[in-house]
Amino acid sequence: MDNKPFDLIVFGATGFTGRLVAEYLNNTYGAGGRVAWAMAGRSRDKLGDVRRLIGVPETVPLLQADATDAASLAALVAQTKVLISTVGPYQLYGEPLLRACADAGTDYVDLCGEPGWMAQMIARHDAAARASGARIVFSCGFDSIPFDLGVLYLQSEAQCRFGGPLKKVRGRVRVMKGGFSGGTMASALATAEAMGRDPALARLMTDPFALVPGFQGPAQPAGESAVYDAAAKSWTGPFVMAAINTKNVHRTHALRGHAWGRDFVYDERMLTGDGADGERRAKALARSTRLQNLALGWSPTRALLRLALPKPGQGPSQHERETGRYEVLFSGETAKGQPLSAVVKGDRDPGYGSTCKLISESALCLVQDVDRSMASGGVWTPGAAMGLVLVRRLQERAGLSFGIAA
Repeated sequence: MDNKPFDLIVFGATGFTGRLVAEYLNNTYGAGGRVAWAMAGRSRDKLGDVRRLIGVPETVPLLQADATDAASLAALVAQTKVLISTVGPYQLYGEPLLRACADAGTDYVDLCGEPGWMAQMIARHDAAARASGARIVFSCGFDSIPFDLGVLYLQSEAQCRFGGPLKKVRGRVRVMKGGFSGGTMASALATAEAMGRDPALARLMTDPFALVPGFQGPAQPAGESAVYDAAAKSWTGPFVMAAINTKNVHRTHALRGHAWGRDFVYDERMLTGDGADGERRAKALARSTRLQNLALGWSPTRALLRLALPKPGQGPSQHERETGRYEVLFSGETAKGQPLSAVVKGDRDPGYGSTCKLISESALCLVQDVDRSMASGGVWTPGAAMGLVLVRRLQERAGLSFGIAA
């Protein structure tokens, strides 16, 4: 792999998130030197337009490849150590590129928050990735790095302080300020349509261990209603991303040998505040979540949403991205009842301002920090493949902070 011309290639660089990734790489690492990178997509003309728009020098190559053309994808992945894929919905466009990486031994990272597709890819391509040495790492954005690594960080601290893990961890979102893009909604709508066609997918979405083939752990807390959290001293409501984050946390745990116990329990919720106002907000959030799920399950509503919501390629403004932020509290107890809490904070809009940094640094972590003696080929999570090495890198470079709560 050392003789490949590029450290990384951004595939989908003309899309909203792909453009942000390319802009981040250019602003942080320049057009050469420490990192050799390129922009790739279906249209060379559109790539050129984006390159000019975001001020990337012409010395950064433009590579043409089509997500439906296996030959062009094979030629693309042969040129790089790691491929960043921002082309979603992944369940519609993602498998040919992932297959090309798995077959060629090229590392791969994406922003996938589509657990049904991820479960299928594990079943279909984990063996090929193990054989070739390709490290396939899903969910390297706000889905699900702050949560996956937040639990891992807290458990590591518990091991150091108490000599054993926390048996239960609660993820509680304190702050989440930011917008969403058309690509996010396209993924949500595609998932809803797939669930309508396949009842098995609907069941998978409710299974916290859906990404851990052959393992079924203990019952996990339900997340659809308003619940008072005594440890956080706050009412809580459903958190929209819990369905994917919890699955990634359990996969990380399994890939790390169930070091926290095969009876480990984890859930995620949104804090809404104490008192009567907090209770009202929590109940309103639960109602709106139920209504949203019903709406996504009805095809006429999905058609209306496609007309009204941002289109792929659209998303929050630069001001929204730069003034956004997020904060997540993680807390739990050991088998002896010893409590410990940690806080993870991000300094930009979670879905885009932060995500473009998270996926870029995850790719570079694979290239620069994690060799194959630490993580060999296969389908991974960020927490299992890169772990605390990635925690340190994100704190140094990506505006994240991980700390034990007082």
